Amino acid sequence: MLVKFFKFLFNLSPAIKRALWRKWYQVMAKKYQLPDWNFMNYGYAELDGSELDLHDHQEKERYFIQLYHYVAAAVDLDGKKVLEIGSGRGGGARYVARVLYPEEMVGLDYSANAVDFSNKNNAGDNLSFVEGDAENLPFENESYDVVLNVESSHCYGDMQQFVHEVYRILKPGGYFSWADLRGAEEGLELPGIFKNAGFETKQEGTITPQVLHALDLIHDRKMDMIEENVPVFIQSAFKDFAGVKDSKIYNALKDGSAVYLRYVLQKPV
Repeated sequence: MLVKFFKFLFNLSPAIKRALWRKWYQVMAKKYQLPDWNFMNYGYAELDGSELDLHDHQEKERYFIQLYHYVAAAVDLDGKKVLEIGSGRGGGARYVARVLYPEEMVGLDYSANAVDFSNKNNAGDNLSFVEGDAENLPFENESYDVVLNVESSHCYGDMQQFVHEVYRILKPGGYFSWADLRGAEEGLELPGIFKNAGFETKQEGTITPQVLHALDLIHDRKMDMIEENVPVFIQSAFKDFAGVKDSKIYNALKDGSAVYLRYVLQKPV
């Protein structure tokens, strides 16, 4: 059952897959304007209990922030021009812009409603958000030093086209730091996709245990949020989307039919 679910989720035709995900995110961003809901990722928690040093006001978003930090801090962003593709509600880009000191940070998202929410709630002096398509990026060749992509690319219609677009807009020597979940078999295709685009792999690994640990730690908060804010008749869909315990996605990560991967890639000089 879970294998069939992931084949459906990840192997829809490109046009249908992209349209379904865009509609889902458009509805969520428009309907759920909760100012405290700034992250949509599954989180990251070290198995040994070590934690990122955060301010008190960031504590409720700790595990979401830790995933962003894990991905973004793998590359030196100080003074760099950085693009996040799939910036969602903007919380991750806000953290990166404030803490990792890029000269300029741009968050791009396919959902106009998400971009509006992000500009209203999370934009800053060195951070702005724009609407755009990950498979047809609205930027000039060699215009960014670093591209980040966190738990977003599973929504795209054509992963290979997306990766080629990232390569195009990166400056020579620039970095692409990526993390996302995949069906186990689909994950095996990623090294070839990255290599065919021209990237060199600098770091790679599986972080499924750390993501599952975070999902366990934030389960109660997610359940409370869903029960307080989501109509009963669609709560089941939200629980699957949020990856709460015993949801399809949670169980797939648990039994190995899905994996959570991360790569740091470089465009050759």
